[in-house]
Amino acid sequence: MTAGPDGYTGRRVLGGAALAAILSRAAAAQPGTGLGAIARQHGFSYGCAVLGNLLQSNPTYAQAVAIEAGLLVPEYEAKFAALQPQEGRFDFAPLDVILNWAQARSIPVRGHALIWHEALPAWVPPALAEGPARARGIMQAHFDTVLARTRPRIRDWDVVNEAVANPPGSDNPSPSGPLRPTPWLAALGPDYIGMAFRLARERDPTLRLVLNDYGVEEDTPAAEIKRGWLLALCRHLQDQNVPLDAVGIQAHLQMRNAFSAPKFTAFVRNLRAMGLAVLITELDVREPDRVANGYPARDAAVAAWVGNFLGAAIEGGVRTVLTWGLIDRYSWLVTTPGVARRDGLFHRGLPLDWNAQRKPMWRAMARVMGGQV
Repeated sequence: MTAGPDGYTGRRVLGGAALAAILSRAAAAQPGTGLGAIARQHGFSYGCAVLGNLLQSNPTYAQAVAIEAGLLVPEYEAKFAALQPQEGRFDFAPLDVILNWAQARSIPVRGHALIWHEALPAWVPPALAEGPARARGIMQAHFDTVLARTRPRIRDWDVVNEAVANPPGSDNPSPSGPLRPTPWLAALGPDYIGMAFRLARERDPTLRLVLNDYGVEEDTPAAEIKRGWLLALCRHLQDQNVPLDAVGIQAHLQMRNAFSAPKFTAFVRNLRAMGLAVLITELDVREPDRVANGYPARDAAVAAWVGNFLGAAIEGGVRTVLTWGLIDRYSWLVTTPGVARRDGLFHRGLPLDWNAQRKPMWRAMARVMGGQV
């Protein structure tokens, strides 16, 4: 048996259990109906983040996305730094790879993200520091070009990403809340959020406008605070007649933290009661460190966690689910030091494994979204 990426060969699983695992993986490898089609048959949407260079260069990756995804989001190609690396010089070629690939297969694409404090080209932060008029002009010029260029093929954008601060007790807490200190906040004040949504609506009256954030999923004191801050921000935006259509919940889940299905369902329902759609936009799972008891047990634990989370989200009113990637091999959970496991193993937090085979997480998602598997 070939060793996996973290050296586990599966030889510790004996007898019938080993055979069952092999047969299960073989069955999962069959093309069959993908998650996107299963979701669509039951009134949901499933999609994933993609990288255009892999769609072009990796047939296995491209085939898996074509089979599984009913919706795509560019992992990097639609961020500010990718689209406008120099002031006034826009580069849509990498994004066009994804848009053209998706259009050829009739797969819709959502945009991520117009305003964010990260993925900014080097010229933006010092330009924002020149003052409010300059900052508004930068935002307006970016929206003018990007929304006009993508309007025929992107009808859903994360307009502002990660605007809410990290509370005390969370990873990388902000010095003050409830808004995250960013170059945009420093330049324009709290109204930068409403300004972005208004500019987007002016340029495209039928575009779905989404406020996207993370850290609100778990049953921790920090997440409870951040849920309150996000709800308060949404209420404030509505009170100011800001055209907010939906909230995206990233759902980068961490199994080291507790999760309460009733609390999360209630939170989603609170957002829905405000007339907002709620999307799960970047789902993946980080396993605890020092868990090395073999793929079957690890995958079963991840699947149970995802099934519980998605069940709570859907009960609250979520109808759109995207994972941040599709195949473990290409996940940021593997490639990014700050989120990768520190024990030398690799997270198995996406629906398909290192070799693009369906895992228990895939089956848990299919089950929750209504498919018979």
